[in-house]
Amino acid sequence: MKPLSWRALNNALSMMTEQEVYAMLEEELANQRRASVIQRLHQRANVLRVSRERIELLSLAVKP
Repeated sequence: MKPLSWRALNNALSMMTEQEVYAMLEEELANQRRASVIQRLHQRANVLRVSRERIELLSLAVKP
């Protein structure tokens, strides 16, 4: 995969699923290993994970 600019990376990340971001993170770790890109991908993956977990937890909550 061709390296993306910061603007292109951020645009792409905003439309990716959690699984796609983790796949991109794995690819970065296996190939170019740029610390700033790894950090950004990890940050986005965590935002998506937390959001998913919150939805799962709140679906178990008692509705008032």
